[in-house]
Amino acid sequence: MISIRRQLMGLGFAAASSLVAMQAAHAMNGPQAITIDGGPLGQLELSGGADGYGYYINNAYPGAKDHGAYMGSGLVELQKTTGVLQYTIELGSSSGSIALGTQPSQATLNTYRTGPLVQGYITIAPPNTPVTVSAGHLPSLEGYEATVNWYNPSQFTTALWAVENSYSTGVQAALTEGPVSATVQFGDGNDTGVWNYGQALVTYTINANNVLNVYGAMNFGRTGASAFYYGGGTVGTNNVYVNNQMIGGYYSWTQGNLNLVPEVQYVFAKTDHLAGIDKSTSNLGAAVFGDYAFGKTPYSLGGWVEYDNSQGGGNWFIGQQSELIGAALSPTWQYKDLFARANAGLIYLLNNKQFSQGGSFGNNGTNKLQFTGTLQAGVLF
Repeated sequence: MISIRRQLMGLGFAAASSLVAMQAAHAMNGPQAITIDGGPLGQLELSGGADGYGYYINNAYPGAKDHGAYMGSGLVELQKTTGVLQYTIELGSSSGSIALGTQPSQATLNTYRTGPLVQGYITIAPPNTPVTVSAGHLPSLEGYEATVNWYNPSQFTTALWAVENSYSTGVQAALTEGPVSATVQFGDGNDTGVWNYGQALVTYTINANNVLNVYGAMNFGRTGASAFYYGGGTVGTNNVYVNNQMIGGYYSWTQGNLNLVPEVQYVFAKTDHLAGIDKSTSNLGAAVFGDYAFGKTPYSLGGWVEYDNSQGGGNWFIGQQSELIGAALSPTWQYKDLFARANAGLIYLLNNKQFSQGGSFGNNGTNKLQFTGTLQAGVLF
């Protein structure tokens, strides 16, 4: 659930320089690191941010609050991105992103098994070689959208993001040759504690305005329902998330102040009675993201449109065998370290076989349309 733009910033791969062109048209600028002279530790970079928001939901889920206010993300990150030995330590909560169609929740320091450690890993970058190796609690290679909301066009995220991995413990190797970079990761996908999950990402920088990314993931074994699943306890009904195969890709096109990113993703889980998957199931998602910066003003506009279709017995997002469309729009103001966003999102169920089971919206669990709005403000450094 984290984009290549964010992942490469964190890992300090050489390939990050090829994505500079992608940053220019983003609706929001991320934290600008403060350089610190660490003496014998070398040059260090300190960055972070915090945000909060108020929300309103029309046709909230039965028994859920239709309005409220929460702390979003609160993070402090220390990095060393030069030399043979590099590292990243990020502490806090990354809970500020909201999958459109789900209930907002309060920030927590227990999202991962590592507690307040959101990510923490070392990177070995031998001189005069295109290869780097990392190990620790790592960000995912799956998908365009980031886990931390201020790296995304909107505070709202798509159904594609909702079925992707986030952070997990593992090892990773990256290779950069000219315009192509390739990264592979192996570890306990979805933070389960079971090392059987592989991910891969290939990035091809065609030119300064066009970048293609293709990613994939696979469970090489079986993760049982009693394994850990992030900070929410055991895997349980989330078994399809940890026993699947995924393929996807996204293409970034930049022209002046405009950035457009289409993405397509397909994820599949085969029948596995021992894992609690009694019927094969899949999920197809597609989205187009957009960012537009209004010249040199502090104003910009981000948003996206999506389509998602779930087949088979798995409960991937809204419900089994659901089909939906959605859209989000987020006008943004940002001045130096301060930002404010108004986020508006609509999700419409074209089909959902779980109507009678509370799989839809509203007090009766039968409404097809849900609107969510938030007013968000924060500080980045």
